[in-house]
Amino acid sequence: MLKERINIENIDVQLFETKIVDPNNSKPASFTHYLHNHKNGVSQFYKKDALSFVKEILEKEYPTGEVTNKIVEEALQYLISDLNKSVPFPAPEKPKFKFIDLFAGIGGFRLAFQNLKGKCVFTSEWDKYSKQTYKANFGEIPFGDITKPETKNYVPDNFDVLCAGFPCQAFSIAGRRGGFEDTRGTLFFDVAEIIKKKQPKAIFLENVKGLRNHDKGKTLATILNVLREDLNYYVPEPQTLNAKEFGVPQNRERIFIVGFRKDLGITDFQYPKATNKEAILEDILEKNEVSVKYYLSTTYVQTLKNHRARHESKGNGFGYEIIPNEGTANAVVCGGMGRERNLVLDDRLTNFVPITRITGEVNREGIRKMTPREWARLQGFPDHFKIVVSDAQAYKQFGNSVAVPAIQATAEKIMEKLNCK
Repeated sequence: MLKERINIENIDVQLFETKIVDPNNSKPASFTHYLHNHKNGVSQFYKKDALSFVKEILEKEYPTGEVTNKIVEEALQYLISDLNKSVPFPAPEKPKFKFIDLFAGIGGFRLAFQNLKGKCVFTSEWDKYSKQTYKANFGEIPFGDITKPETKNYVPDNFDVLCAGFPCQAFSIAGRRGGFEDTRGTLFFDVAEIIKKKQPKAIFLENVKGLRNHDKGKTLATILNVLREDLNYYVPEPQTLNAKEFGVPQNRERIFIVGFRKDLGITDFQYPKATNKEAILEDILEKNEVSVKYYLSTTYVQTLKNHRARHESKGNGFGYEIIPNEGTANAVVCGGMGRERNLVLDDRLTNFVPITRITGEVNREGIRKMTPREWARLQGFPDHFKIVVSDAQAYKQFGNSVAVPAIQATAEKIMEKLNCK
């Protein structure tokens, strides 16, 4: 029987992306990482799985064809040339440094560092919906759970900066000195383990403002002790930066921790000062009428009013809030009252017919939630950043993200110290 001829030119990246069934499978991540790193020597860490993945797909696509190693190699080379045709945020053509993106979310760190001519050589994120958004914008599928040894094995050598917005967790210090071993079982331990093994020149960690007081200050003290004493990094006092001081109208405070490998001889570091760029809510609001689905029902508006009144009667300030156009939004968060704390007045609605199930009618006061795109702008994401998930997932993703301008301002200071301007 004649073998089917496999035409490489009929193959594109989309074919392989549509065949990805299991988002936790490391082979698709290896495949996209290989394509993105074919010029910088990092591809060796991903090649074996990338070849295996391509061969699996070609054998399914051409069941009567002969899928030789040569054809698989040719397919990979062809796909490399096809890669960046539809990627909204491709890597810089001539990168100045390399970084990795842990707990990547939807790529806020990556956007900031790519803007500074950095090349991301590894990324990990466990949430499948965030992976979809990440892939849509960067053309790369993040690896999965970074706590697993098999995922850590894909982290390459010789990158310059480790970035991580890791979750805040308590450590079991229990009278010990609060060192490396005391962080076992936490996600910071996995970050520290990678730092210890790979020895990047610099680290950039981000966390919630409450990390300072978490577990009566023991959590932050342990983190700093591990970085400074166990891992031998120069780590200046962490600083809390507010997104509203870097050109976006959102009151979002986050703690930033920067460190440098001590053998580099860096003994001072200044966090960025606030920019003079003032921003107000109106700067990020939609220019055209938005869908009625973002407008609250009369019943829900009344529920929010009653809720706030109950808290005010008890002396509490908790409740919904309408942000004036000349004001600053509260921090966008992924749960709880995140959207209700950032309502806006918008009287441009012309069609009051509900398109979702609501109790009561659409309110006539013009009270609506912000759209996911408005949340994206509050976090400093450009308008050509693709939102490819449901509204519920988009709110969650942007609420969990970093504020890109504050990250980028700090990243600039880091790269100045590493002479990578």
